[in-house]
Amino acid sequence: MRAHRGIAASFVVLLAAGLAACAPALPETVVPGSEITVGWTGELTSTNAVASPTASNVDIAEMIRAGFGDVIDGAFVPDEGFGTASIVSDDPFTVRYDLAEPSWSDGIPLDAADLMLGWAGASGYFPKQEEDAEAPVEPQLVEEAPVVDEFARTIEVTFAQPEVDWQQAVPVPVPAHVIGQKAFGVDDAMEAKQAVIRAIREADTAALQKIAEVWHTGFELADPADLPAEMLVSSGPFMLDEIVAEEAGQSVTLVPNTAYRGLMTPQISRVHLVPPGDDPVGAIGQVLDVAQVAPTSSNRAPIHDLERKDFAVTTTHDGTLWSLLLKPSGVFAQSQARIAFIHAVPVRPMVDRGAGEWASAYTASTSMVAPPGSRAYDIVNEDSGFAQLLGTPGDDPALQRQISGVPEGAPVCVLYDRRSEFAIGAFAALRDSAAESGWNAVDCGSDDFEAALAQGRWDAVITRVPIPQTPEQIAVQWGSGGSASVTGHADADRDALITELAQTTDVYEAREVLALIEASIVRAAVALPIAANPRVTIVDKDVTGVTPRNGVAAPLTYGAVQWAAVP
Repeated sequence: MRAHRGIAASFVVLLAAGLAACAPALPETVVPGSEITVGWTGELTSTNAVASPTASNVDIAEMIRAGFGDVIDGAFVPDEGFGTASIVSDDPFTVRYDLAEPSWSDGIPLDAADLMLGWAGASGYFPKQEEDAEAPVEPQLVEEAPVVDEFARTIEVTFAQPEVDWQQAVPVPVPAHVIGQKAFGVDDAMEAKQAVIRAIREADTAALQKIAEVWHTGFELADPADLPAEMLVSSGPFMLDEIVAEEAGQSVTLVPNTAYRGLMTPQISRVHLVPPGDDPVGAIGQVLDVAQVAPTSSNRAPIHDLERKDFAVTTTHDGTLWSLLLKPSGVFAQSQARIAFIHAVPVRPMVDRGAGEWASAYTASTSMVAPPGSRAYDIVNEDSGFAQLLGTPGDDPALQRQISGVPEGAPVCVLYDRRSEFAIGAFAALRDSAAESGWNAVDCGSDDFEAALAQGRWDAVITRVPIPQTPEQIAVQWGSGGSASVTGHADADRDALITELAQTTDVYEAREVLALIEASIVRAAVALPIAANPRVTIVDKDVTGVTPRNGVAAPLTYGAVQWAAVP
């Protein structure tokens, strides 16, 4: 563990001091004096990560907010120490959200008012008002508000249709009593909670507008030096203690939430999230205890040296997938031509040339919609038909090209990002492999990749795409007219399957529908998954319990409650 480094700060905010005077004792698991310093590139701008879901805000929210569970490797993992979510009726689809006995760090119980507030926020009750809008944005109200049992600390939500993510449909991003106090000028916490419940139940638009204003702006950290302590109330295992602004970036220090009594409680007395510096790998064991980096040719040797000295090095993926995407027009207007080209460019050489010594860190994938390593991926991989149609080239790829009607030497404009080591190497391998089968892969690489992609003057593109986590994200990438569709391929049957997935509540049935969506992409032959983009986590020898997860959301901080110092 590193002592928290001295920093020439423009301001330092002691955030939790005002809450500590009457706080209960630390959990018994906390080792007094223990500290961990983590390299962190981010800026906390709001403690309401639902209203402002930046990567940094989500990082912090995972430490200071509790909930019904979390998604790990594509699967929902419930947290029964916070409460339970259970389906009580299939028609109409109704879910009961039942709290255990969690509490906010200021001693106020977390109850049905907090659930109502979280449900309303996730349901569109608090739209953000843009200053230059011609008319105010109206809240998206529902006909039937949840049934509240304040004594039992539960709500029952009846949905208009089944929801695939019903277990996560009610977050608790901010305390209802703080919202009520700020929105309505009420001092008493319980009275403030009642005002929030009443506004939502009665669909009081004037009251909802007041709540919306606090929802969006009341937890912003634009001026943390003047931020009232009640805005930093925590329901998670940690709470904010100090924010430091410096030229290199923002540092955030967190301490255990003494009121937290979850199934697991913190073991570290102070966690420092600090700018990683220009050389985070070199800082491990000196300034940093933990760092996450992208693998590059320049850091392979120093990271290997740390491995040889028993530093823990773990490779996960960052939630994006390197892919070869084909535009279904021009030379690739016919599906047989697309299949022939895919068969001519095997994935392994692209990974080897693109990643170099880091090739083993790139996890192979056969899916555009399921993250490798998840149980859903296993089902999708088995059922999508990828191996049969795209993953097994024929004996003579050149003959396959000829049969598809594409003449030898036909040019294929391949766009890639010239600023990316991986993309440069992957294109070189693709070019060489394609040439063996009579394709002419033309170098259309660009230093302004996004602009070149938007111009559309390409036939194929090597790029990283987000691995979708929800039906909405699948629709954006693979639905007809999706705003993030790179290939522009439309399929009405796929659209129907995406809608079906959104309304499939059984996890096993959802995996099968996801496989059908993948199968439609495979049949279109517009995408060749290459490999998931890796992220490397390095941990000092005197720290244990650091288990990074795959994906984009809080890949490190989600598990901070498990971090411990080696005795």
